[in-house]
Amino acid sequence: MKLMRSGFGVSILSLSAIAAGYFGGRPLLERMEFSRAEADVQSTRQELSTVEDLSTVFRHVGKVVEPSVVNIQVHKTVKEARSGIPEDQLRRFFQEHGLGDVPNFGDNGNNDNEQGLEEVGTGSGVIMDAENGYGYILTNNHVAGDDSVIDKVTLADGRVLHKDDCKLLGADAKSDLAVVQIKADRLIPAHWGNSDDLEKGDWVMAFGSPFGYVGSMTHGIVSALHRNSVTGGQDYENFIQVDAPINPGNSGGPLVNIHGEVIGINTAIATVSGGFQGIGFAIPSDSAKLIYTSLREHGKVVRGWLGVSIRSVSDQPDLAKSFGYQGDSGVMVEQTFPNTPASGKLLDGDIITEVNGQPVSDVTELRNLIAQTPPNTAVKLHLFRDQKEMDVQITLGDQPENLAALIGGNDQGDNGAAPNDQAQAPVAMGMTFKTLDADTAQSLGLNDVRSGAVITAVERNSAAAQAGLQEGDVITEVGRTPVHTADEAVDALKKVDLSKGVRLYIATKAGSEFVFLQQDQPSQ
Repeated sequence: MKLMRSGFGVSILSLSAIAAGYFGGRPLLERMEFSRAEADVQSTRQELSTVEDLSTVFRHVGKVVEPSVVNIQVHKTVKEARSGIPEDQLRRFFQEHGLGDVPNFGDNGNNDNEQGLEEVGTGSGVIMDAENGYGYILTNNHVAGDDSVIDKVTLADGRVLHKDDCKLLGADAKSDLAVVQIKADRLIPAHWGNSDDLEKGDWVMAFGSPFGYVGSMTHGIVSALHRNSVTGGQDYENFIQVDAPINPGNSGGPLVNIHGEVIGINTAIATVSGGFQGIGFAIPSDSAKLIYTSLREHGKVVRGWLGVSIRSVSDQPDLAKSFGYQGDSGVMVEQTFPNTPASGKLLDGDIITEVNGQPVSDVTELRNLIAQTPPNTAVKLHLFRDQKEMDVQITLGDQPENLAALIGGNDQGDNGAAPNDQAQAPVAMGMTFKTLDADTAQSLGLNDVRSGAVITAVERNSAAAQAGLQEGDVITEVGRTPVHTADEAVDALKKVDLSKGVRLYIATKAGSEFVFLQQDQPSQ
């Protein structure tokens, strides 16, 4: 009976194909198949709102989402040193083993023999819009950006679109997102979901093409929300953590809820082996949707900007208390950059607790709120300053592409101090100093810092070392006392009860910041 049924099914299919070929050819058959698939998606979406059986949910979500998922293949040229090893791998090896910079393997600096190494990569993406014969795919920057060339995009129905039909509209390294336009019809876009509605324990499903296996689907739960400091260098991190298996090749694919809605973009895994080990991360849809819209419409992301360096109060509550602040959340301003929206409005040591009435508990929340607000928008910041609360209104600027260049500064100056004025700090502090001079400031990359006490040595295991102070840091304030010379630093520190701690303001090449220094009490 089974063989007969199978044969009967084949006969019916063959007759249908012959009839379609007779009355309209292959295009008609394709349109019929597309209409059937589209109707199937729409009817299944209706069923998803009422189903209760978990297996049924997974099957239905697969039917709804899979038509929108694509595989993206790219290549790029990686600079290769004469050693035959890619330069970025060499640099990482030398840094990890404390060997300094990569040596020049050529003769007399001649780089004529440097070659380009072709790297081929594959990832995933999801179609979020389709109109006028074009589709718009959301994926990761590390999949389709980073100077990659898109070779082909494979659709869920097996169609392969080559590079002439694929175009990178824009990529954003700070969010690790990119948008690719494809020229094709008969596309079924996915639907956006609301990642703000997610809670720990919610069922989720991850789609993509791990290890090149197109059309893969895994499931799991939301393990945690608002994860940051994951990718080491990505500026805007607010990840959804999941235990749904995510592997190389899944990057850029959609993470969806039980209603078949995209609530995240699969981006990273925590791994030792290179494969999935129980922890995956996805960019929330509420953030991804804003980036997607901006990249599709403008080819870049325009972010609001204050012009300050900041740290979370929760990172060093004792430092916040040194300003008289008794709260345990909020964001401290460590440095206000000149000629920025915050210049003249915010002060070093201000603690921001709300933006337009919305509480902000840490750096991630404040940074994302400001970045998502368009430039030239006025925002009201509620903050703590000088033992009291107040509101400050600031009109946001357009975030510069190169923030490091802004911090660096170019001006040079001489503070008139003796170049080698040195003094010994209190023994408990574990530091020695010299007065900052113009030459030292230039060598440290601190051309905007006119005066202060340069730390010339830090004793191992001292309170200073434990606080993270390093040789080359320049102390400009001890508590509320300005410091212009090494002697002033020593005098100010001698007046401090180190058992209660003291707040220092220091300048480094990366910018200025507060450090709370406290001597541990000896055990009794």
